[in-house]
Amino acid sequence: MSDTTINAADRQPATTAGATYAILLAISFCHMLNDLMQAVLPAIYPMLKDNFALDFGQIGLVTFTFQITGSILQPFIGIYTDRHPRPYSLVVGMGLTLCGLGLISQAWSYPMLLAGAALLGSGSSIFHPESSRVARMASGGQHGLAQSLFQVGGNAGTALGPLAAAFIILPNGQSAVAWFAAVALLGMTVLWQVGNWYGPRRLTAAKPQRAAVDGVTLSNARIAGAMVVLITLMFSKFIYMSSFQSYYTFFLIDRFGVSIEEAQLRLFVFLGAVAVGTIAGGPIGDRIGRKYVIWGSILGVLPFTLALPYVDLFWTSVLSVVIGLILSSAFSAIIVYGQELMPGRVGMVAGLFFGVAFGLGGIGAAVIGQIADATSIEYVYHLCSFLPALGILTIFLPSLKEKQA
Repeated sequence: MSDTTINAADRQPATTAGATYAILLAISFCHMLNDLMQAVLPAIYPMLKDNFALDFGQIGLVTFTFQITGSILQPFIGIYTDRHPRPYSLVVGMGLTLCGLGLISQAWSYPMLLAGAALLGSGSSIFHPESSRVARMASGGQHGLAQSLFQVGGNAGTALGPLAAAFIILPNGQSAVAWFAAVALLGMTVLWQVGNWYGPRRLTAAKPQRAAVDGVTLSNARIAGAMVVLITLMFSKFIYMSSFQSYYTFFLIDRFGVSIEEAQLRLFVFLGAVAVGTIAGGPIGDRIGRKYVIWGSILGVLPFTLALPYVDLFWTSVLSVVIGLILSSAFSAIIVYGQELMPGRVGMVAGLFFGVAFGLGGIGAAVIGQIADATSIEYVYHLCSFLPALGILTIFLPSLKEKQA
């Protein structure tokens, strides 16, 4: 596979290897801050449900608004920044997230809540494509490891969201959301320094290239087919993940009668497992190949998702950890595989997949909310348990000859 374009960033001068890892850790840290702030919204759904007298369908619409605004813009931002890198756009994205939280903290009506959710999504749409590019530039050729470190920051932030809700927001009310302005300002300060590092290393846009298998360049149709498979796999992963992130607390409360605080803590355990699984997927993909990781992650989780709706509270928590560990390992592998499938389009691929992830999560939340209202929250978990069976489609992905660091 021709790797001229995607490795051009790796050949940019860096003062030391340590400085490169410092940037990689900084962008991962900011990803944690960004996703922590965004995770606050779904984490306080039970409180908002009571404050605004919302049904599950309205909660799903909040998530839909938040994630669709993030998904629609991301591919276009990625395409633009592939040609015109904007180092300080990361600061702008974090600033929009700050504005969204401020609006949510003071919202007195459902439309204001939706507007705050839209600002949160817009912040993500700007942050993710360019920060993914920075992670690749700082990777030193270990693209899977870099993407995993970057992604695990986001997952850690998502996992911390329920804790922030349980210990900071729920005891102090909706207005306490505004306290996270300090988190946003910290992130903007760090991202300004990342922009200073990134600026001199910006690359002139290179001509997009195509991947090859056994020395034969893949046709546009084969690449398009592979991208459809990857997006379908993303569908199975993120619709299922959306059932946890938006409704797992309601499932635990409804089925087992636990308190809101205990449900939040169990959601934190699941999201913590997601963070651990994410960091493992990239390095394993660097060693054994992305395709094998995708196989094992999507299809391999199926027995556990099928079992979860039938077990007691203890085993529900155990299976949630197993599911989080296995299912989360796919995302970094999918992104890097897509970037190797379409060299020279790093931002577009990152924006597309992050956008698809947000969009599918939003659509999934809205649909799941309607299904839960029409049936029950338990039925949702019976229905979603079959989604990982779509992992069988991995067989149609070409076996790329991946560059080893």
